[in-house]
Amino acid sequence: MHMPDPILLLTRPDRASRGLLKALSDARIRAGTSIISPLIEIVYAGRLPKMQAYRGLIFTSAHGVEAYRRAGGPHRSVCFAVGTATAQAARQAGFHPVTGDGDAERLIAEILALQTEGPLLHLRGRHGRGDVARRLTLAGIETDEAVLYDQVAKDMSTEAQKALSGSQPVVAPLFSPRTAELFAASGPMTCPLYLAAMSDAVADPLRKLDTKALMVSDEPSVPAMRRAVAELLSRAQELESRGGGK
Repeated sequence: MHMPDPILLLTRPDRASRGLLKALSDARIRAGTSIISPLIEIVYAGRLPKMQAYRGLIFTSAHGVEAYRRAGGPHRSVCFAVGTATAQAARQAGFHPVTGDGDAERLIAEILALQTEGPLLHLRGRHGRGDVARRLTLAGIETDEAVLYDQVAKDMSTEAQKALSGSQPVVAPLFSPRTAELFAASGPMTCPLYLAAMSDAVADPLRKLDTKALMVSDEPSVPAMRRAVAELLSRAQELESRGGGK
């Protein structure tokens, strides 16, 4: 008996979800059905401090770059980006960032290893992890932070809730701890569930769920997550075709 293809459920903000869907399609990776149901909405708000004192900038998301641009932030030759996607956004905004390996821990280590001269300014959202500014300051590099956007929670769409409470397998990539927390609270979930988490911190809120697979990306990057989604789609199709679903 042929089992239905898995549903791909994307929970990032609409633009980012559509970008991932296009990247998967370009790589000829397709699910039977794709549902976009953002669990957060980016709301740009907040003001920059007086910028004259700051020698360099730290971005830990592409949203931070966009928020800084919207706020009219001036150029700085010293710029750090947490990973490749953030670095790409920074380059598009005219910066020449030092690119980290994808998470706050490694970015902090990189800034310290380079013995960067402060003061630095970390541009971030209201909900964040890593405590970048405080830890760098304690380590001897004066760093402040400016909160320039909020990640406002959104309810799961009716279509997404129906998929999660159904019997068809669902593959869902999760990119941030906050989104993972919101996802984990979006039950009931009766479907065979295949989840990809961008890091261990993202995976933690998901461990309480009854999953067929919870895969942590081999590195915190969009290409690595794309590979994880492809692997889970393949695994879900294989297991479900053998009757391994719930």
